Amino acid sequence: MPDSPAAPAVPALSRPDAQPTLADLTTLRVGGDVDTYVETSTEAELIDVIRSADDAGEPLLVLGGGSNLLVADEGFGGVVVKDVRTGLRVESEDTCGGASMSGPAGHAWDDVVVQAVDAGWVGIEALSGIPGTLGAAPVQNVGAYGQEVAGVISTVRVWDRGENRVRTFANGELGFGYRTSRLKRSMHLGLAGYAGSSDAETDPRAPWYPSPRYVVLDVSMQLRLGTLSAPVAYAELARRLGVDVGERAPSADVRAAVLELRGGKGMLLDPAVEGGRLVGEPDHDRWSAGSFFTNPVVPAAVADELPEGAPRFEVRSPRPAVSTGPSLGAVDPTLVKTSAAWLIEHAGFGKGFGVAGEASPARLSTRHPLALTNRGGATAADLVALARAVRDGVRERFGIELEPEPVLVGVSL
Repeated sequence: MPDSPAAPAVPALSRPDAQPTLADLTTLRVGGDVDTYVETSTEAELIDVIRSADDAGEPLLVLGGGSNLLVADEGFGGVVVKDVRTGLRVESEDTCGGASMSGPAGHAWDDVVVQAVDAGWVGIEALSGIPGTLGAAPVQNVGAYGQEVAGVISTVRVWDRGENRVRTFANGELGFGYRTSRLKRSMHLGLAGYAGSSDAETDPRAPWYPSPRYVVLDVSMQLRLGTLSAPVAYAELARRLGVDVGERAPSADVRAAVLELRGGKGMLLDPAVEGGRLVGEPDHDRWSAGSFFTNPVVPAAVADELPEGAPRFEVRSPRPAVSTGPSLGAVDPTLVKTSAAWLIEHAGFGKGFGVAGEASPARLSTRHPLALTNRGGATAADLVALARAVRDGVRERFGIELEPEPVLVGVSL
């Protein structure tokens, strides 16, 4: 693996008089001041800021699109660094090998999807409209409507904060699972980096929270060429497209249908906000972190105790091979995935619910019960109170503990 680069001259970790707050930098629009905020425009700058913060013992928050964060009202007493690099590179494109492309961590994820659909690259069209960056996508193993980014990733280059060097992980080394990866798990103490690894357990500097030990530098993907999508694997999307599950549709039609579905659920960024500033009438259903809770994966016996009509989805083991379809392997009959949204609604928390009724500054979206939203003026404490009420209510009703999807910084449930 390559050694770490020599330290370049980079913007100093200064504390300017005017810098954004976490409310300016996140889609929930809550969170206090930042001690130090730095934007980096080269890989060398990004690495040096990370290394400087780690050497100084300062807390570090690597920021992507800010769409998967809930940060305390007190702010963040450390360094917040945002990679602003953009630009995709096409390494090869032919009918035999498909399209091989890569890009820096700071590139907007949906721009990747737009380019793929326009170019006739197949495999991420159902991941349209997901906010955030290319670098954040493999950390969370973002997925929607039957696709996961794990299905197209070939390699991820990272800065390993533990070994102070650049490393490259192949798909099979990334330990992808449902909304998780080796990268994400490296944030937490006592959780192995991936199957067969004990990185976190033997790492004296763990936990690395709230940023992973492995900070993504760039991502490479392999996609099939074609005008038709990967097989449509999600029933709701298939119905919208007028096809059966397992059939294909024009990729552009899949993207349009996904954007319509996400928009109807308030799961797109608010177009009235640009750069953290309000430029029109806000859509508060979009002032969220998307789905706040992950869909629970429970033992089959627990799922059998749920009321009739509770959604049941197969759980499949991770499959290391790159694929333009769902990135999953054999069905695990001992596990069942159910719907967090269904559990929330059937535990008595309907769309628009707030702990203090309609006066609540933080409420469930009026379009989708899985999104916790800032109705304007909400604090992190308001959102935590709402999340706790929903989590505790679901646990009392069904005995299932919902797990938050966003990274919680300075707050806990």
